[in-house]
Amino acid sequence: MAGSINAKERCPRCARGTMITDGSTGENFCGSCGYVVSEKAEESGPEWRSFSNEGENKSRAGVPTSLAMHDMGLATIINPQNRDATGKPLAASMKSTIERLRTWDNRSQVHEPVDRNFRQAFSELDRLKDKLGVGEAVIEKAAHIYRKALEKGLVRGRSISALIASALYAACRVTETPRTLKDIGQASNIKRKDIARCYRLLLRELDITMPVVDPIKCISRIASKAELSERTKRHATKILKLAEQHKISAGKDPMGLAAAALYVACTECGENKTQRDVAEAAGVTEVTIRNRYKGLKTALDGMVSA
Repeated sequence: MAGSINAKERCPRCARGTMITDGSTGENFCGSCGYVVSEKAEESGPEWRSFSNEGENKSRAGVPTSLAMHDMGLATIINPQNRDATGKPLAASMKSTIERLRTWDNRSQVHEPVDRNFRQAFSELDRLKDKLGVGEAVIEKAAHIYRKALEKGLVRGRSISALIASALYAACRVTETPRTLKDIGQASNIKRKDIARCYRLLLRELDITMPVVDPIKCISRIASKAELSERTKRHATKILKLAEQHKISAGKDPMGLAAAALYVACTECGENKTQRDVAEAAGVTEVTIRNRYKGLKTALDGMVSA
């Protein structure tokens, strides 16, 4: 019996023997009278040793739970390997029985209409995640918003794809991830106005409060697309901070304002970029950049002269 003796602990029953912990069964018992104090002790350490095989699965538990799975990752799966608990191969008669059980287990997981809805919506969400390059926090928030929408019956009679796309856009706004309606519309292949309609419905029915988008967070994205230097990016950030201090940015489109600040920084840093280059990178029109450029330039000149 593999065990470790703890000399500090005495048996509560006979008070003579020392307590022994069995490493294989997890039992804590007296070495003299055999009284078992506790059994099945949980081990919090790793399940492998230095000489374990490289190919072994070293994880203690399965995948973490996630709202972006139709069953939240809590469903059980019958092992695809046809072996029993001791590792021996199953008999031929038992193999067909286990295979049938696997089939029914797989079907039963999406038996309810709600589960089928979640599976379709979250497979679309997983596709949008790869296309837009957003993080896990945004995906979890989008799945949470979609689950709340389904609970309130907002999905009935509406497109699942449009609603999950609008939930993703709402999650991007809440987490302040710079993704526009146009980006999500292009990734999901759904019209921008359809996503906007579902987005307004989510805001109204779920009572979601959206933070104001910070235009400074849009600078890196536009600068990367337009291939601008780090010096220009930093100068544009300073311009936007000054504009925010003097309340010039209030009520303006954050993407257009960030693009205009980058164009101002390009002209002042001597970077050869046209309004069209910056407008295409930001996804706004040249007219927007010209209007915001005039406002920023006038305000900045006024600050310098003051």
